[in-house]
Formats: sequence, C-alpha cells, structure tokens
Amino acid sequence: MDSFSDQRRKRNHLSPPFFLSFSILLSLFLFLNHFHYSFHSPTSHSLLISTPLRLHRRILFPHHVLLTLANPHHTLPPPTQLQCLFYTPLNHLHVQPVLSTDRFDQFRSIVRCPLPATSSNFSAVYLRRRGDPGGGTLAALDNQTVLSWNNLAYEAELDGDTAVVFVKGLNLRPHRISDPTRFQCHFGLTGSQNAAFSITTKAVTVAQEVVRCSLPHSIKNYHDKAEEISEITVTVSHVTGHVRHPVREVMPSVARVDGYTARNNGGARKNKHELCACTMVWNQARALREWVMYHSWLGVERWFVYDNNSDADDGIDGVVKDLDPKGYNVSRVTWPWIKTQEAGFSHCALKAKEHCNWVAFFDVDEFFHFPNELGDRKNALRSVVSNLSSSNSVAEIRTECRSFGPSGLRTHPKRGVSLGYTCRVRSSERHKSIVRPEMIDASLLNVVHHFELREGYGHRNIGEGSMVVNHYKYQVWESFKAKFHRRAATYVVDWHEDLCRGSKDRVPGLGTQAVEPANWRFRFCEVWDTGLRDFLLSNFAHPVTGLMPWETSNERED
Repeated sequence: MDSFSDQRRKRNHLSPPFFLSFSILLSLFLFLNHFHYSFHSPTSHSLLISTPLRLHRRILFPHHVLLTLANPHHTLPPPTQLQCLFYTPLNHLHVQPVLSTDRFDQFRSIVRCPLPATSSNFSAVYLRRRGDPGGGTLAALDNQTVLSWNNLAYEAELDGDTAVVFVKGLNLRPHRISDPTRFQCHFGLTGSQNAAFSITTKAVTVAQEVVRCSLPHSIKNYHDKAEEISEITVTVSHVTGHVRHPVREVMPSVARVDGYTARNNGGARKNKHELCACTMVWNQARALREWVMYHSWLGVERWFVYDNNSDADDGIDGVVKDLDPKGYNVSRVTWPWIKTQEAGFSHCALKAKEHCNWVAFFDVDEFFHFPNELGDRKNALRSVVSNLSSSNSVAEIRTECRSFGPSGLRTHPKRGVSLGYTCRVRSSERHKSIVRPEMIDASLLNVVHHFELREGYGHRNIGEGSMVVNHYKYQVWESFKAKFHRRAATYVVDWHEDLCRGSKDRVPGLGTQAVEPANWRFRFCEVWDTGLRDFLLSNFAHPVTGLMPWETSNERED
C-alpha cells in the first residue's frame, strides 16, 4: 500500500488525463446517485416512514451521540417514534429515547441520542422505529465507526475559488492566525481518507477552527451544474510530530461540499439587504419574538438564527415559522456543533456575504438602544450603517454594552426582558459589532463578536450617548443557571473551572458552582435605567390592550 507521501507525490505529478478521468467518474457518480434517490422517493405519507433511511455517520459528544442520516427526499418520523440502540462489546443492548430530530441540510437529517447512564462503554449505535425489535426500516451502513467530536472536520462552505473547512481538534492558538503551510485539504467522492480519486490542495489561511484551501479545478468546473452535486467530501491534514520526523495526520470528516453551497456562491447579488443579524441560540425560543420584532423596527432586514441543539420541546421552529410569513425574513440554521460560537459566526459571515452589506453579531439578550434620541427611531440602526456604507476605511461599528442584573425579580419577566430588567451596573464593558462581511479578513478570525478585518480597514466606535447595547446578562436565577451550564463560545473561560478569576467571562463572586447566591435578586444593581422600557411602553404598546407586539394575552403579568 502506498504511503500518504507517496500518494501525494503521485498526485502532484498527475498528467492532465487524470483530471479528465476524475470529471468523468464524478459525472457517473452523480448520475447514479441521482437515480438512486429518485427511485426511492416516497409518494405518500405512509412511504415516508417505511422508506429505508441510511445511517450515515455517528459522532460522539460529551453527553450524546449525533447520528446523521442520508435522506435527501424524506422526512424523519418524530422523535417519539424512534429509539437509539447502544451495543456494548459483550453485545448487551441499551435502549435510549431520542432527544430530538432535525433537518440538517438538503441531503441529511440528524438524530441526537443521549448516552446510556448505566454504561459509557459501547461499540455500536443504531436507530430503529419504536416497537420494531430488529431495527426495521431504519437500516445501518456497514461502517459502524463512532467518530470523536474532539478530532473532526465537521463543516465546509465554498467561497469563490476556495473551500472553507471547519475543523475541531487542531489545538491552534486562540485569537491568532496560524501558518497555513502545514495544512492541506483533500477532496474525494467518498469519506475514505485514502480515496482512490482524491485531490489535494494547499491551505491559504488557517485560524482557530477554520482552514481555507484552494478549490480543485475539477470542482470549480462543476459550478454550472452544481444542482447535481450531492456528495463531495472534504477533510484537512496537518503536519505533527518532531521537526526532524514530521507526520502528516489526516482528520476524520463529516464535512461535504454540496450543490446548495456551490449554487449560492456563484456570484454576488445586485440588491443586497443593507442590514442583517446573526445569532446563536440554545433553548431561547421564548426570547426570539421580542428580539426580532424590536430590531426589525430598528432596521434589521434579514436574520440568521443558528440553532445550537435546542431541546425538542423548546419550540424554536414554530416561532420561526410564525415570524417568517409576517415579513421578518428569519432563517433557522441547524448547527449541532457544541462550543463553536466563533466558528458558527465565521460560517454565518460566509452565508451572509452574498445577501447583506452589513451584519450585526449579537445575542438574543442584547438590545440596541438610542438613549438620547427622543423622536422617531424607526430604522435608526439601519441608518447608522447606511451612512458608512460608502466609506473606504470603516468596515466595523463597535458599540459599548451595559450589563443589567435581575432587578429584584424572582421569575422571568413575561412581558419580555426589555421591559422587565431595569437595573444595571454603572460602567459599560466590552462591545458588540456590526461588520461589512465583504471586508472581513480571509482567515475569518473572530473573537465571538468582532472580526479581523482586511488590511486597510478599521472600526469606528459609537459613543454611549448616541447608541448603546442593553445586555440583559444576569437574569433571574433559573434563566441564568441554564446559561451557566451552557457556554457556547470556544475560547472563553469555563465557569466550572477555577481559572482566571478576574476575567470578564466569569460572573463576579459566583465561583464555580451553579448555586444561587443569597443576594442574587439585587446583584449588579447600581443604576436604575428604565430608558428602553419607557420608550417601548410609549411607542409599542397597543392603545387598547396595552400588549406589546410580541405578547399574547395569556403572557401578561398580573
């Protein structure tokens, strides 16, 4: 068997007929793949359940296993109709309920399975319909490998003549651009690391979890027929080991370049939205309506909501489906990758570049506020960015944040956080940013809420007197405790570890235990600030019912 270096030397000296052969084989693969799925397409609801679904990949996370299923034209049964099967090395069976199911992309669905409490040692994971002892119509592939989330290429996007691959486990320095010469990308028709017909390209930039590589000519030539592309896999390799005895390690991968990605990177749109917003959420459905409706009034025209494993009963899909037909233009993106907020925002910057001149990156507990504007503020946020769209030097707007506390409340404010929380700390901290995605550095390097910019571009600070972000950061304990247990960012301090006590990523005085302090209700309360609440009550409340646009009658507090 040829070594990896031998294969690489052969690929570097391939004659032109090789690329022609690759193109012919790719065409044949796409034709056969298209025929296979057309033949199995369901024609009725009963067939949706009876049609076999191919178990594609298994990925082990700290508390669950993620299953991907290849089913481009099928709808998964609801979670209550499915069961997860965990087999131990001694062939003992542990049956677990399904946490949730979701559509992942146009070719795949995902299923989340909780790890068995009685055994963490398992050798295989399968899926079956409830009540079917043999696994029934949910058939598994022969490949039973369970991939580790700690070492995996997990997403890929096309961007012009490059492919951007998102990789976990490179262990690069946070907030730094790395040396790209140690990295390569590998494209093939199968998931095999040593695929017979694979092409290798060099990395252009590398930072944190993002590797950008040149796109092979054979794939670029298929842009015009991108709707036919269904399975071109991509992974990353990097040089490890001693400098005298380097070893090239190829990462396992579930990342793929698909037709949807290729079609949507074919060129810039003529009529872009002036202002879009991107956020990542987990079990935040109840906060979404207030956040979207208010900021749409300020001028946000399109929303990219990255759903990071919300529970099945959270209801976020229903909220999005309710907002979208009302003209709010909300796109929910399934993002099953834990602790990847920076990578998710880099991914969103790529998706938004085609559609948006400016993108605001902020959370659903953060609200832009114009404290000294007493008149009409409608579209005020869009006006701020529009005034800078023609600038040849400004590519980012930074706004200071004011952190609000529980404000004496015991339960979550039913009318919304912007009306319920009115007491904050005195001094501002950090900032949130709105960026021009076209001007972001090719590395996509970001520190959660602001990006590295292309050379020649900088940022502009907006003073607190003109614009500020109300960050409803320290909410009532039950709401805050969920946030304590679920940090999304990769490179911030973990509150469960006794490290960096002075860091702003930590909660002052809270320590490492999610135990409510005796004085939590009145902590972080130095200044009573009712500015945004008063404005909303005066300008948004219904003149008869007093309801806010995001409220229903049964949500009103007594």
